[in-house]
Parts: sequence; C-alpha cells; structure tokens
Amino acid sequence: MNQTSSPAGDHHVRRSISPNGFTLMELLIVIAIILILMLMAIPTIGVMKKHANDVSAINSLRAITQAEIQYESTYPANGYACSLAALGGDPSSGPPTPQAAQLIQNDLASGYKSGYVFNITNCTKVTINNTDRITGYTLTAVPQAVGKTGDRGFCTDQYGGSPKYDPTGGTNCTQLLQ
Repeated sequence: MNQTSSPAGDHHVRRSISPNGFTLMELLIVIAIILILMLMAIPTIGVMKKHANDVSAINSLRAITQAEIQYESTYPANGYACSLAALGGDPSSGPPTPQAAQLIQNDLASGYKSGYVFNITNCTKVTINNTDRITGYTLTAVPQAVGKTGDRGFCTDQYGGSPKYDPTGGTNCTQLLQ
C-alpha cells in the first residue's frame, strides 16, 4: 500500500511570525548606551575647549610679540607699544599711525580672545629729546574664568622667546612652556 499525498491534502503550513522593527526594551537599551557615551564625552569636550583656548592664547602672544617688533621698527622714536589699542586699529579709518598701527586684529586689540584677557604691562621707558621711548614691556594672557576658559596664565616680554606660564592662571609666570 502506497500512499501518496495529494497536493490538495490537508497540510497545514506554519509560518513563523517574525516581528518587524525593535521592541521597546531594545530601544531603551540603545538610548541608555547613547546617554552613557554622551556623559563620558561631555567632560572631554570641556578639557578640549580649554586646551584649544590655551593654544589660541599662546599663538596670540606670538602674534602680539611680532606686532611689537614691527611697531618698534616702524616707529623707532616711540619704541614698543604700551597698549593693545596702539597695535590695533581699523584699516578703513585711514593710514596706520603710532596710536593705531593696524598690526593686529581688532578682537585681539580689544584684549579679549578665546576665553583669555590680554594686556601689556610693566612698560619701561627712557626719555630722549623730551619724547618717551618704550624700551621694554611684559605681555600677559590670563583666563577670563580660571578652570572654565583656561587653567594657565601666559607671559612673555620684549625679548620674545618661548612664553612662560603660571599654572594657577595668574601672571606669576615662572615655568617655561615646552
């Protein structure tokens, strides 16, 4: 007895029902993982921002030092500039003058850039033919908010060279920048 099954037989075909999409639990797990990764990245972003501000401050000190050298050679009777405003100036206001030499950008001439405050201090001068000639200066860059916009203060002088820094964010720069 051979039994053959007929194509029209009563065979029940079971199809497995596969879910489409993700379950709520799977979505919650993915969101939790993303939140954990974000919480780990947020402190790193703050550190990176402070480091970027430090690098910007060092580069700005170098730019101001170069501007001072150019100012001193352009206006030898005046010597160095004793203010950032004298190194700045608007090119549309006319030709450069000793009061507005147009050697640095206006944001830097304002004294505030990338979370740092820049200043020219300790100007030393000699009087020649009733004219004051600035022969030395100290250039400082300190964070606007120590710990938030930067951690270290930076200083240099008319001799240029590598800036020194103050690890507490002030102007007592004793450590050589490497």
